[in-house]
Amino acid sequence: MIQSKPRLRLRKTALLAAIALPALMAFNGASAKTLVYCSEGSPENFYPGINTTGTSFDVTEQIYDNLVNFERGGTKVVPALAEKWTISKDGLEYTFSLRHGVKWQSNKNFTPSRDFNADDVLFMFERQWKENDPFFKVTSSNHSYFGDMGMPALLKSVEKVDEYTVKITLNTPEAPFIANLAMQFAGIQSKEYAIAMLKAGTPEKIDQDPLGTGPFQLVQYQKDAVIRFKAFSQYWAGKAKIDDLIFSITPDASVRWAKLQKGECHVMPYPNPADLDTMRKDSHVVVQEQPGLNIGYLAYNTTKKPFDDVRVRKAINMAIDKKAIVSAVYLSTGIAATNPIPPGQWSYNKAIKDDAFNPTEAKKLLAAAGLPNGFSTDLWAMPVQRPYNPNAKRIAELMQADLVKIGVKAEIKSFEWGEYRKRMQNGEHQMGMMGWTGDNGDPDNFLNTLLGCASAKSNGSNVAKFCYKPFEDLVLKAKQVTNPAERTKLYEKAQVVFKEQAPWFTIAHAVQIAPVRKEVIDYKLSPFGKHTFYGVDIK
Repeated sequence: MIQSKPRLRLRKTALLAAIALPALMAFNGASAKTLVYCSEGSPENFYPGINTTGTSFDVTEQIYDNLVNFERGGTKVVPALAEKWTISKDGLEYTFSLRHGVKWQSNKNFTPSRDFNADDVLFMFERQWKENDPFFKVTSSNHSYFGDMGMPALLKSVEKVDEYTVKITLNTPEAPFIANLAMQFAGIQSKEYAIAMLKAGTPEKIDQDPLGTGPFQLVQYQKDAVIRFKAFSQYWAGKAKIDDLIFSITPDASVRWAKLQKGECHVMPYPNPADLDTMRKDSHVVVQEQPGLNIGYLAYNTTKKPFDDVRVRKAINMAIDKKAIVSAVYLSTGIAATNPIPPGQWSYNKAIKDDAFNPTEAKKLLAAAGLPNGFSTDLWAMPVQRPYNPNAKRIAELMQADLVKIGVKAEIKSFEWGEYRKRMQNGEHQMGMMGWTGDNGDPDNFLNTLLGCASAKSNGSNVAKFCYKPFEDLVLKAKQVTNPAERTKLYEKAQVVFKEQAPWFTIAHAVQIAPVRKEVIDYKLSPFGKHTFYGVDIK
């Protein structure tokens, strides 16, 4: 009976979307080019500064621009709202020359009176940085990425030199700083729109009814059903090739595949591994794939007993049959993970050996930790399919079966995805599954953002609450070094410390896969797992 409820919700969602989409497409008219993306879920909100999930970033990616961007389908940083920049010899001062004539989108509540300028860049930083900023707590004060990457301590000043020049001064050198500014948290909102909404007594409108300088503008959002965008005709880089972009929210991977087959959507994420053979044989579909810059893992809350003892963490690592999990759940779409960064990430330490699957040795470690009869714990599993984990509930069941053999009784728990994420960040779990897809091609984005002390203390992405000085010292030093060979050595050492301390059971690195209908032209996979539709066309 309990299991039937989620299925009922999925059917209702699919029905809502099925009703909404034909109506939308009919409204657009036959001449408009419409691309439908079968997305996997609803966004957390429309403010990238407080989001942490790819589901939300896929939405804000279409609306907002950054000072700099990653080239489409690659990791190279290219100019965006900043046309060029200079860096001082000591690596502390960054001066950005802003693009002229960049237009803002408008809606029924607001019509811009000016183009994008330096005030908007300062607003992006100060909203996340200055607690006395009137927008610091609007929607949420938990600016996860900004805090996780240590930005409050890193930034000394952000100054407006003139209308189209901004100077950022750092307290210490930061090797990945420019790449960090291409990440979603640094999407730029209109300060003029913010002030207008503040005066109207509705400051939250800037996050609920988003206006950006990006290629697409939000037209309609029906939670758990549909998101509709239209191409922004005044986009500074030129109007998008498609006129209308629709996100058909479809949580069930089997339903997404059925829609793709019927032509009801053109692109889908996160297919069921078991469906891939059929997809590859479909003459109307191209299955795009490449190694994923991601990691799926089980985090131990290192601040809670018994997981504050490294022997217990090591025992759990040795009790779980990783190869069996990857074989049964990922099939051909993943490889067993040893390190906290994927093999395709530069500085990956190939010399590290994974913990052996050895239940007998695991029992001995538990006994040495004073737990000869095992213990009871929770085991959290995501309720949704993620790019790094195709079926968390099934993995949890396999883990549960392995753990009971060494006397560890694990109760599987789950919550709605937004609630799950929030509770994990708050540290309510003992053991919980989570994962990550790289944002900027730098090891810092994994090792510091997911395992650094700042991220642990700010209820950020460090859900293991792991704060260990020998690891921290290596990672922080690596941020300040510009020589790639030197940085690589520091990150290789940090991975050794990670493996010794075992704050996670590393599960797998998933292959990035996107089934795309053949009428779609020039869709590119992003190494960061983003779904970007500017530059895409349709026959």
